[in-house]
Amino acid sequence: MIRAIRATPALSALALALAVAAAPAQADDLQGALAAAYAGNPDLNAARANLRATDESVPIARAPGLPSLNGTINYTEFLKQGPNSFIAPQRLMTIDPQLTVPIYSGGSVRNSLAAAKIRVEAGEASLRGTEAGVFSQVVAAYMDVIRDSATVGLNRNNVQVLEVNLKATTDRFDIGDVTRTDVAQSNSRLALARADLRSAEAALVASRERYVQVVGKVPDDLQPPPPLAGLPGSPEEAVQTALDNNPDLEAAHQRSKAAGYDAKAAGAGRLPTVSLYTSGDYSTYFNSLGGGAVGGNFVQSQTTAQAGARISIPLFQGGLPAARQRQAQATATAVQEQEIGAERQVIANVRSAFTQWRAANDVITLNQTAVDAAALSLQGVRAENTVGNRTILNILDAEQELLRAQVGLVAARRNAYVAAFNLLAAMGKAQAADLGFDPATLYDPEVNYRRVRGRVFDWSLDSPTPPKATRTVDTPAQTATISAQSVP
Repeated sequence: MIRAIRATPALSALALALAVAAAPAQADDLQGALAAAYAGNPDLNAARANLRATDESVPIARAPGLPSLNGTINYTEFLKQGPNSFIAPQRLMTIDPQLTVPIYSGGSVRNSLAAAKIRVEAGEASLRGTEAGVFSQVVAAYMDVIRDSATVGLNRNNVQVLEVNLKATTDRFDIGDVTRTDVAQSNSRLALARADLRSAEAALVASRERYVQVVGKVPDDLQPPPPLAGLPGSPEEAVQTALDNNPDLEAAHQRSKAAGYDAKAAGAGRLPTVSLYTSGDYSTYFNSLGGGAVGGNFVQSQTTAQAGARISIPLFQGGLPAARQRQAQATATAVQEQEIGAERQVIANVRSAFTQWRAANDVITLNQTAVDAAALSLQGVRAENTVGNRTILNILDAEQELLRAQVGLVAARRNAYVAAFNLLAAMGKAQAADLGFDPATLYDPEVNYRRVRGRVFDWSLDSPTPPKATRTVDTPAQTATISAQSVP
């Protein structure tokens, strides 16, 4: 079985990077968002419940190989006797217990049990993959809110600047310094800027609602995320790490092994089965045997017992065992191909994420250069406008160019961080044990497995009540309100 998730020195770099991020009071940081999602995300809770259901496949597979005890009680009241039934009883009760002990089942139980245990391991790996997927969603939602808040701030600043420009242009038109065309151009740019602001606000509301959906709480003054550690130096390094650690790939491998045992179990239907049995019989006539003559010479109750061995040898079943084994073998082949497909997908995802991360970093550098150049250009155009070498339209164009560069820089920073985290997730380095959570809060799937794997009592139903996911039905609708620090 896969052991409980524990952080190791080799996997702790990302945990340290996230854990050291300090945020001021009354603010949310990425570590807190990840922890909230880990505790209350419905996708994670559903995956944990599905794994608990998979755990039960082990006692289910073991049950046919364990002794079984059955009992039958029959009570009969003879309402009408035949005319010549002089000693027929008036009533009869029989109690028939039977104990059966399977000895040999052709390997069906052994192979089914092995497949069930391996599927539990596959389920644990799938759960870790679900964790990484949810964490990637949290990071994307977190960064989307930061990006869209900054975009709203930039657009609001742009609207304010254009409002000042329009007023100044109007004042200059009143004294004949500029033409009506200049006023119209300023008015047009202001209207477009207000439209862009409304679109940015709508995007921010959508991002905040997505954050509530994934994390389960309202984003409150999100702090800049900490730097991510443990990123690879080359795509080859990233792929090798993913092949060794990716939980989805491990789950596919375990499912392939389980399918092989399923094929062996399916072939057991053509083999003999051996079992031991013992049974008893207790009968009582309630002193009614002998025509109701109480105290007669008839024994009114009796007890019998027998024991033996039973060998069942299938001779002909219409081809059913062979068909089942062929079916299981075809399924095993399909699962093996799915494992290869999962490996291909992991390799493609890792290489793609690595390229996106590197490209986003380059885009950040280029956008930063564009922002610096656009800011310098705007400053020069405004200065040149004061001496008549530049028009109002030149100023408007320079302001628009600076805004585009600033928005592009904000988006590039978001894309780089999300791509980096997705790369770590694809490498198998963004699971719960890697993120610096309090060890006491980590969900250990082995706890439930150890609790149920050996249970044989038919009325053992004391399942623990798991925590339910956080509901958001009472969370108010989000708005595009931003804090002052959201404005770059």
